[in-house]
Amino acid sequence: MKVTIVGAGAVGASCAEYIAIKNFASEIVLVDIKEGVAEGKAMDLMQTATLNGFDSKIVGSTNDYSKTAGSDVVVITSGIPRKPGMTREELIGINAGIVKEVSGNLIKHSPDAIIIVVSNPMDSMTYLVHKTTGLAKNRIIGMGGALDSARFKFRLSEALECPPSDVDGMVIGGHSDTGMVPLTRLATRNSIPVTAFLSEERLNQVSEDTKVGGATLTKLLGTSAWYAPGAAVSAMVQAIACDQKKMFPCSALLDGEYGLNDLCIGVPAILGKGGLERIVEIELTDAEKAKIKESAEGVKKTNDLLTF
Repeated sequence: MKVTIVGAGAVGASCAEYIAIKNFASEIVLVDIKEGVAEGKAMDLMQTATLNGFDSKIVGSTNDYSKTAGSDVVVITSGIPRKPGMTREELIGINAGIVKEVSGNLIKHSPDAIIIVVSNPMDSMTYLVHKTTGLAKNRIIGMGGALDSARFKFRLSEALECPPSDVDGMVIGGHSDTGMVPLTRLATRNSIPVTAFLSEERLNQVSEDTKVGGATLTKLLGTSAWYAPGAAVSAMVQAIACDQKKMFPCSALLDGEYGLNDLCIGVPAILGKGGLERIVEIELTDAEKAKIKESAEGVKKTNDLLTF
C-alpha cells in the first residue's frame, strides 16, 4: 500500500506521522513545492521509526511527482492555510489553481488512485477535482466531515464531563463556519441520547462551538490546526487501505441524495477499498433538511467562483 501526501506542511506532516504509526502503509511519499521541506520532514519522521515501532518507508520529494507513481491513495493538503479573520472561502482564488495542478500531476503518475481532498474551501476543492479530472465519483472524497465530527464529539464530551470514547455523533453539511449541521438529535453517550443529559440550551452551545472549531483554533494558533486534521485524514486513508467499510461523514458528489445535485457536501458514507463505496441517507427532520439546503446554497455560491 503506497500513500502520497501533497503538501508537507503541518497538516500533511501530521497525516504522514499518524499513517506511519498505524503501520499499514508500505510507503508514504511527501511532496512539497518548497525545496528540501518534504525531504527533511520525511527524514525526521524516519528517525522516529525505531522509537515508534513502525516499518513504513517515508520519502520526500520537491515537486517530483515521478516518486508518487503507483500510489493507491493520494491526499491533497497543498495550498495556503487560513489566517486569523480569514474565511475558508477567501482562499478559493489561490488554492483552486494549486489543487487543479496537483490533481493533474497525481493522476498522471497514479491513474487508479483514490483522492482525498483537504485543501480549503474543501467542498469546493473536492468539486473542482471532480470537474477537472473526470474520475468516477467514488474515487474523490473530501475530508471535512470526519474532522468536524471529531470536534463535535470533543465538545459533547466536554459538556457531558465524560471520556470522548463514551460519545458518538456526526456533523453533516458544508465544511464552513456557517454550513455545518451538527446532528445533536442523533448524538449518544453509550447509546443513550445526549438529550437525556444535556439541556437544549447547552446542546445549542455545543453546536455553535463545533461550527467555529476551526476559526477558534486559527485565532489561538495564528494558523490552521494540524493534529486533528491529520488524524482525520489518516483514519480515512486507513479505512480505504484496510477495506474497513467504516462510516465517515465526508464530502461527496451528490446526484439526488438528500435532494441535492451537482455539488460536494458532507454526508455519511462508507469507505473501503473502492473509496467512497456508498452514501448513507438518513431520515432528517424538517429543520435539519432546511439547514442542509441552506448549507448547500452556500457551497454553490462558492462553487460559482471556480473556473474550470
